[in-house]
Amino acid sequence: MQESHYVGRFAPSPSGDLHFGSLIAALGSYLQARAQRGQWLVRIEDIDPPREVAGAAARILSALEHYGLLWDGQVIYQSQRHEAYRATLDQLQQQGLSYFCNCTRSRIQQIGGLYDGHCRDLHLGPQGAAIRLRQSTPVYAFHDRLQGELRADPALAREDFIIRRRDGLFAYNLAVVVDDHFQGVTEIVRGADLIEPTVRQIALYHQLQAPVPAYVHLPLALGANGIKLSKQNHAPALPEGDPRPVLIAALKFLRQPLPESWQDLDLSLLLSWAIAHWTLENVPRQVDENTSAFSKEPW
Repeated sequence: MQESHYVGRFAPSPSGDLHFGSLIAALGSYLQARAQRGQWLVRIEDIDPPREVAGAAARILSALEHYGLLWDGQVIYQSQRHEAYRATLDQLQQQGLSYFCNCTRSRIQQIGGLYDGHCRDLHLGPQGAAIRLRQSTPVYAFHDRLQGELRADPALAREDFIIRRRDGLFAYNLAVVVDDHFQGVTEIVRGADLIEPTVRQIALYHQLQAPVPAYVHLPLALGANGIKLSKQNHAPALPEGDPRPVLIAALKFLRQPLPESWQDLDLSLLLSWAIAHWTLENVPRQVDENTSAFSKEPW
């Protein structure tokens, strides 16, 4: 693979069906990849079984197909990648870059919500313990291709964050970095709700001596109550009818030019038009109330 070849991805969790906010992230990452004649991959982030909804993964893939967002290659499921995560944990442990921690969530909340390194040098065993990254290369800021320079809370950037939970489940920050590196992802286009963990993920790339991808964090679609559309907030699933009006609404949200008579275009031609006219610079960094707060569906 050439270094200059673009690889993007969409990585939903199967904690519910795709909704309009999900479509913004999927469509933005798809258009950014296709406009650069790159690959667009799909990964199902199913590493947290208690939060998964039965059948959601299959419905997510079906919805992407219904909306014409066809991916390249095989879909990767994080539930099938445990060996790779364990290998990375072993590597970090052997290099002295991680340690076991038995601090409870209530203790951390009592000291202000950020971990204070209490177990860093206690040399605890694995029984009932989480694994934390020994933060030796904190990242305090990063450049986002849409948002510009983004700075983190220094205390958050320095925190030894969890890479494997006490219950044995692999942490999101570990799995996403291992998988994006494995898949050769060169740019990550996702929602602005994931800005905060980015500095931790970049720090982990540094610890693993792996190349850091570029980042684009898209504005979030909000509901009528001003809260972001999300599965946790019970955002309605994408409709199963004609996908074109919903895609037009998503393109409007992303401030993209629209074809004059989109009703005359079939789904494939509409997406081809959107790819040809995709302009990242048009996308708003954040959305105002009139654009983002929908009292009803925007299509």
